[in-house]
Amino acid sequence: MEPLLTIRGLTMDFGGIRALDHLDLCILPSEIVALIGPNGAGKTTLFNCLTGMYTPTAGDILFTRPHSTTTRINGLKPNRITELGLARTFQNIRLFEQMTVIENVMIGRHCRTRANLFGAVFRTSATLREEQAIIGMSFALLERVGLADKANTLAKNLPYGAQRRLEIARALATEPSLLLLDEPAAGMNPQETGELNGLITSIKEDGLTIVLIEHDMKMVMSLSDHIFVMDHGRKIAEGTPEEVRHQPAVIRAYLGEEVPYA
Repeated sequence: MEPLLTIRGLTMDFGGIRALDHLDLCILPSEIVALIGPNGAGKTTLFNCLTGMYTPTAGDILFTRPHSTTTRINGLKPNRITELGLARTFQNIRLFEQMTVIENVMIGRHCRTRANLFGAVFRTSATLREEQAIIGMSFALLERVGLADKANTLAKNLPYGAQRRLEIARALATEPSLLLLDEPAAGMNPQETGELNGLITSIKEDGLTIVLIEHDMKMVMSLSDHIFVMDHGRKIAEGTPEEVRHQPAVIRAYLGEEVPYA
């Protein structure tokens, strides 16, 4: 099976600090892949390189769109990377707080819209049809994440867990083939985490590939098909949850001790 994402020798330096150190990863389609490791391991830095927020110092990021060609995305602008099919959420929620829930999702469709300035000014029939399609799709995504009844609520007034789900809905609105989730369960209570697990599983069942950074080890072990373990910008282990959980390097660097996840 051809990888969806191939990372070769990826290096990211900030002055004299090396956040990523010749990192090699391979992400296969239709999997849930977890990145784990202690704080400062380089996980979010990797996401920032993948989505164009940082330009790597060295190495290659190769993204192969389904039924399409492979593109080297190093240094591309974030909007171009989103158009190619990579979307993300953030460790610290980034919503448009003064806009409604459905407006936040509609913004995610911007990279797929075709309306030009002429259509927007003169309200052409094609522009109106596209706007109605965007509203319909956005509402369908809100139904999927359980927020349809909050469509006209300001984003800032949502509970914390609902804001997390709204971020995912906005990312899905870009029609990604690879979805990056940066600590999606952070701050959630057990019920919210359980609902999130179900949502992530359903997204995978639709054929999307998901890469998540997460510190909730029970969640990681129950959801992941494959796990990469990072420490000091390097990959120190990889494998299935069962393979990774018993590796001494993982226990030393991240878990501290061998603990049950049942």
